[in-house]
Amino acid sequence: MLSRSDEAPIRKVTAAAYRIPTDAPEADGTFAWDSTTLVVAAVSAADRVGLGYTYADGCLTALIGGALARAIDGRDALDTPGCWMAMQRAVRNLGRSGLAACAISALDAALWDLKAKILAQPLVGLLGRQREAAPIYGSGGFTTYSDEQLSDQLAGWVERDGCRAVKMKVGSDPDSDPHRVAVAKSAIKGRRLFVDANGAFSTRQALAFAHDCADADIRWFEEPVTSDDEGGLRLVREGAPKAMDVAAGEYTYTLDDARRLLDAGAVDVLQADVTRCGGVTNFLRIAALCEARHIDLSGHCAPAIHLHVACAAPRLRHLEWFHDHVRIEHMLFDGAPDPVDGSIRPSLERPGHGLALKSRDAEAYRISGDLE
Repeated sequence: MLSRSDEAPIRKVTAAAYRIPTDAPEADGTFAWDSTTLVVAAVSAADRVGLGYTYADGCLTALIGGALARAIDGRDALDTPGCWMAMQRAVRNLGRSGLAACAISALDAALWDLKAKILAQPLVGLLGRQREAAPIYGSGGFTTYSDEQLSDQLAGWVERDGCRAVKMKVGSDPDSDPHRVAVAKSAIKGRRLFVDANGAFSTRQALAFAHDCADADIRWFEEPVTSDDEGGLRLVREGAPKAMDVAAGEYTYTLDDARRLLDAGAVDVLQADVTRCGGVTNFLRIAALCEARHIDLSGHCAPAIHLHVACAAPRLRHLEWFHDHVRIEHMLFDGAPDPVDGSIRPSLERPGHGLALKSRDAEAYRISGDLE
């Protein structure tokens, strides 16, 4: 093991993309899909390899293995802030948001994993543990599901995994949403119901939905309008039933994106996604911003890669136990967490974030790049 004063120069950066079909047709209020693409980044130094990943397009393998690899080549792997800034400078003319932010997120997670492995620490031990486990809420309830599929999935999260809240999609067919909400409420036996419109509604439509379903006691309304409409989010927040929190932030790519939502008074809970927002480094900065504003933070999707940083972040409310990502992470990674009584707990026995790619299993889904 290296001491903190020793350098561990980065020797190699690689990436590969894997496209995994869904187990059934899926859609939300604004999009439909039949597969999910996982992009895995690997960084080598001091005879260790760190892994990180994002859910984005396979084209990211070229950016990770090209401009971003050159930006951190030879740098000290223990200097995660310096590597992060070098990657930010490397994408100046490409734009920091969107795909570039996702690529940096995957590499930053890999760098933190590598640093913790070099120092023989679980990542949460390196970051500083605020809590022993992270609460989760079940998430899926796609608008393509039949009533039976919707009921079975939501009930499973409650009965099998102990989730105290579950989330469903709305907005594809607004006229059918009140019925689907009633089906969901019947299935979850008194647990909290969340809904996610993925920005499908106008402000008036969102407020009409919120009040039409007031008897369902919905506790979380995610992206009732697009996150680009900070004023609309604020109006929904002000006009919704008092027990209904408005949440947004999954498309936060920079610290300024998070600050703008908070400055606008647009959310009761801010979301951030470690696979999009700039990795572990920026997730912790966003968490500090939430702490300063006395606003709770919720981790969006990708629960396995969020787990350690979620247990280190102040004011964390919960993590999203998203159906697609839970399925993929258990298929393709050793060490993916399993819920116990509605929470997931980081392993303190494994260094880094405790995840290892099942290379043979993943190979059947590889579409670009190579981790070798």
